[in-house]
Amino acid sequence: MRIEWMILFVVWLITLGLVFIIPKKNRRIAIVAFLFTQVITWLLGLVVVEYGLITYPVRCFPTVNHTSFTYEFLSFPVLCGVVNAYYPHARSKMMKFFYYASFCTILTILEAIIEKYTDLIKYLHWSWYWTWITLFISFMLSRWFCVWFFKGIAKEMEEKGL
Repeated sequence: MRIEWMILFVVWLITLGLVFIIPKKNRRIAIVAFLFTQVITWLLGLVVVEYGLITYPVRCFPTVNHTSFTYEFLSFPVLCGVVNAYYPHARSKMMKFFYYASFCTILTILEAIIEKYTDLIKYLHWSWYWTWITLFISFMLSRWFCVWFFKGIAKEMEEKGL
């Protein structure tokens, strides 16, 4: 078995394990963040691949899609759900920034290592800082969507007297 397939297997295991660390009271937030993130990462991932910025030489479902199903459709959306479930909403803006920045930095470092030493991802016209920026924006968008979504539900329940 090639190292790339072992890495994909480990990523799947870790991703599925992350699901179990989400507190029960925050599962709805995590699910909404997961689904929303799937939409944006799937679409943006297709754009990035189709414009030839990144290629994924080794990937699941190679005849169906040229993006990384594991990353775009599973692992990053699950991680985004976890990030939203544990979001430090009562902390300062600086702490919120560092919360996002730490996840973005860790993911970017891991991706840079994987890009350099494996065939899971290859940068063609891309760089690590684009990864960091797009991750940060994705985390922020998912958080904003969750806040908007649940604010609407709370308002509707209040109007119905529930």
